[in-house]
Amino acid sequence: MKINTVEMADATHPLSEYVQHADTEPTVITVEGKPIAVVVSIEEIDWESFALSRNPQFLAIIERSRKSSKQEKGLTSDEMRACLGLTPSSEDN
Repeated sequence: MKINTVEMADATHPLSEYVQHADTEPTVITVEGKPIAVVVSIEEIDWESFALSRNPQFLAIIERSRKSSKQEKGLTSDEMRACLGLTPSSEDN
């Protein structure tokens, strides 16, 4: 997948032009070479996942869980599936 990078000062096209190509060519907007925004299609992303990925409270919960897992040697997803008698998910293959 091609990813376009455009310096904000050079982003002179209407937003609609960037959106028209978002499904095949996401556009990263930069300021002094540092990414600050992206125009990307969310047609294949469900709204709940998108909303959670931007929710500071949810992200804090995930971060606490990651730290706890590292400190307390938590179970891997494969170990948890084995404990629950589940087969590996299709995403793992």
